[in-house]
Amino acid sequence: MTETTTAISCDLPVAPATTHAAVLVSPAIAHLAVQGGARFIDVRSDGFRARTGGLPEAQVIAKDAIDAAFADTSDTRPVVVICGSVNGSGPVAEQLVAKGFANVVHVDGGFAAWKDAGLPITPATDADA
Repeated sequence: MTETTTAISCDLPVAPATTHAAVLVSPAIAHLAVQGGARFIDVRSDGFRARTGGLPEAQVIAKDAIDAAFADTSDTRPVVVICGSVNGSGPVAEQLVAKGFANVVHVDGGFAAWKDAGLPITPATDADA
């Protein structure tokens, strides 16, 4: 009997060069990308995460710290950005595209859609935050 293994990978949709825009993807596609090695960036505020729960695979980066966190533009891994809504993740994703990152997506429906899809989260830590 021969045992085989399959590596998980996910090629994210790349923003067309003519639009210079990040791509909006479903939580399921975003999760596959994270499992495939994409950087997963949570840009929600501390209070929002405390009230709603965290994302165990995500790196928490404040929106005003994105430039510093992505100073190394040689990192070519795909990037998945999530916030409470696309109004929060979209500008961050666009900022990364403008910095030269080509494979950037953000999650349609934000954290609520991720949670509703049954994807991994951690419990809220302070319902009153």
